[in-house]
Amino acid sequence: MTDLTIQAADSAGSFSAYTAVPQTGSGPGILVIQEIFGVNPFVRAACDYYASLGYLAVAPDLFWRLQPGIQLDAEKPDEFQQGLALMGRFDIDKAVADMIATLAVMRRHEACTGKVGTVGYCLGGRLAYLMAARSDAEANVGYYGVGIDSLLNEAKTIAAPLILHVAEEDGFVSKEAQAKMRDGLADNPNITLYSYPGADHAFAREGGSHYKADAARLANERTMKLFSEVLEQEPA
Repeated sequence: MTDLTIQAADSAGSFSAYTAVPQTGSGPGILVIQEIFGVNPFVRAACDYYASLGYLAVAPDLFWRLQPGIQLDAEKPDEFQQGLALMGRFDIDKAVADMIATLAVMRRHEACTGKVGTVGYCLGGRLAYLMAARSDAEANVGYYGVGIDSLLNEAKTIAAPLILHVAEEDGFVSKEAQAKMRDGLADNPNITLYSYPGADHAFAREGGSHYKADAARLANERTMKLFSEVLEQEPA
């Protein structure tokens, strides 16, 4: 496992991206999008997991403009608050541009066979939604994305498959917001919403206080089914 160095499109500098290469030597790409806690052990473990399944997995440091290399523990209250503070200063549009730059680097990587998808958690879930709307990633998945209900106007440009995993008891996404998402995204056949009864925010973060094994297992199975069907499909 190594780090890539990626040049920002706006010439503001460069940033690192944790990179896990599959043992097979090559495969489709998955861009793994962080929570508000940086590219921490959870995100790195997610990359390693996808690499074990045959994918080139890359997680860019999206907080590099604020505090490069930061890694926070979601289970520690002071570090949780630190993540929220960073989110308050975070520029979503620049982050999307950084991820698009990462996609381009991934596609040129010697271990990438061509197609690239995205998967994100929490903040990363919102960003995966925006990548579906603004990038040419072939498949996108968001886990308990926050703030998507305020970005429904972006849905009209989503032309590639997008899955959104919604925690029904999400403390950061109200039932009203969930209903707005369902109603606002219903007309786009490329978007699939899955709801998980009894699941709270971060239900797929193994080892976390809200981890819900059955919901996480089902969500992960649905995610990998999409990636397998789309990213591993040979070009026509």
